[in-house]
Amino acid sequence: MSGTLYIVATPIGNLEDITLRAIRILKEVDLIAAEDTRHTLKLLNHLEISKPLISYHRHNEESKQEVLIDKLLEGQNIALVSDAGTPGICDPGEIIIKRCIEENIEIIPIPGAVAMINALICSGLDTKEFCFLGFLPLNKNNRKEKLEEIKNQEKTTILYEAPHKLKETLKDLKQIIGERKIILARELTKIHEEFIRKNIDELINIADELKGEFVIIIEGGEHKEAENDLLQLSLEEHYKYYEKLGFNKKEIIKKIAKDRNVNKNDVYMEFVNK
Repeated sequence: MSGTLYIVATPIGNLEDITLRAIRILKEVDLIAAEDTRHTLKLLNHLEISKPLISYHRHNEESKQEVLIDKLLEGQNIALVSDAGTPGICDPGEIIIKRCIEENIEIIPIPGAVAMINALICSGLDTKEFCFLGFLPLNKNNRKEKLEEIKNQEKTTILYEAPHKLKETLKDLKQIIGERKIILARELTKIHEEFIRKNIDELINIADELKGEFVIIIEGGEHKEAENDLLQLSLEEHYKYYEKLGFNKKEIIKKIAKDRNVNKNDVYMEFVNK
């Protein structure tokens, strides 16, 4: 009989935020798969738990998943933890979970802290519906497409961001979505926890002074009529709209064709001499 993979949420800052159930599972499992074994060891020492640890992170997921699957099939119970919060949410976990499903290995979630939810509930923005996008892509074109998605999103949008990229991301948001309520949640559950509510220009001005990990909560856009605003533009205006966003000719033609639900070759013929 195979073992069980427990997906164990750990504190995102304050060590008191671990659940009694999580502590029990960490004591009972045969092995703990940790994003950073040194980081997890500090938590285990605090909880007075001694268990074998194995490293499982973004750069070794493909190779280590086979090791973990073998151990689970042998009957061992394994707890998967990330450095902070819930594994699989912008942290390692997704790949091993999919493999467990393929192998009919039981997966049990052990709930706990999630940074995005704690940021959202204190943001003051709409919590009925929201869109979580994690970290914005590094690729320039993929990043622009995500920013466009945020611009057109009517629901509250949640992002994660590192301190050294915060200012650049805020500038990108200003350029694409313009003025909209943005809340920065900083150092959640830690000593310097803070919710910063300012306009986007003020946030950009202080970004270099801010430290810690950030959750960015963005107000949803206004409800749009059924007809897409872009369809009200002429083809020339439609082209210039994407050109200003930095897309090249080939990308622009593809996007216009998608927006208007027409063949891209027809759009290409309109701009063949551009």
